[in-house]
Amino acid sequence: MRRMSVSVLRTTLAVVTAAAVTTVATGCEPASVQSGASRGPSATAEPERGTPQRTHKAPEPTRTKPRTQRPAPPRTHRPAPVPTRTPAKRTWPTRPAKPLPRPVLALGTSGEKVRELQARLRQLGLFDRQPTGYYGSVTGTAVSAFQRGHNRPASGTLDAKTWAKLRDLTDRPSRTAMYPPTSRPIAKPDPRCMTGRTLCISKASRTLSWMVDGKVLAAMDVRFGSQYTPTREGTFKVDFKSRDHVSTIYDTPMPYAMFFSGGQAVHYSSDFAARGYSGASHGCVNVRDKKKIASVFAQVKAGDKVVVYR
Repeated sequence: MRRMSVSVLRTTLAVVTAAAVTTVATGCEPASVQSGASRGPSATAEPERGTPQRTHKAPEPTRTKPRTQRPAPPRTHRPAPVPTRTPAKRTWPTRPAKPLPRPVLALGTSGEKVRELQARLRQLGLFDRQPTGYYGSVTGTAVSAFQRGHNRPASGTLDAKTWAKLRDLTDRPSRTAMYPPTSRPIAKPDPRCMTGRTLCISKASRTLSWMVDGKVLAAMDVRFGSQYTPTREGTFKVDFKSRDHVSTIYDTPMPYAMFFSGGQAVHYSSDFAARGYSGASHGCVNVRDKKKIASVFAQVKAGDKVVVYR
């Protein structure tokens, strides 16, 4: 009985052992090995020579640097251009302009007829200078004033109708009125000039009149001394004359000099002839018309009266 149990026990142990070996092989061997050794070499046998051994390796993870994203530039919204429409220009019917009156005299002209125009305007108090014979801006302003006063277009240009109207309202000027001896009107003579032989000199009108017994024989434009060297006023007499005099103080020529008050004299001045009233003398009475002063110089005598007044 015991022998039989031992035999059974050994048989059971062998079966259990074989089952254990089979169970272990199932977990790690390929299918060809599990079916028995008769189908080929075991999995643990070395591969044949010349046959490369294949190995399966898991790919290693690649390390990549994280990209730094740059901030995108701000987007500016540009509005789509709006088409503009150019409004069509409206054309209005135009009336033909009235033709301007044909000018008789206009700016820039000169001559005797201009002198007549200026003399006639002077009679009406519209031209405050002596006739010069040149149609400048002063003459044009006077013509415009006359045109406005008679309901005519103030163009400043003398047309035929304006000229006809002006001649109807004025007298024909004399030769003396058209060709005056001075550029400025001669002032009313001082009472001291009305007797004897007198060089009558007015500071107000800046004129000199050579008078004999109240009658004007010649007249001319003059200028006087500056603020710091004024021409003295009063009644004097001619001390002496010097035809080709030269100033001993300023070393300047003083042709046709007629001295009446110390170093002050009436004489021709080339500076006055060139610069006009923009300059001044050192106290003398300057004359700019050389022919006129030469003629008066020949008539004046030492002892004749000189009156300087304002």
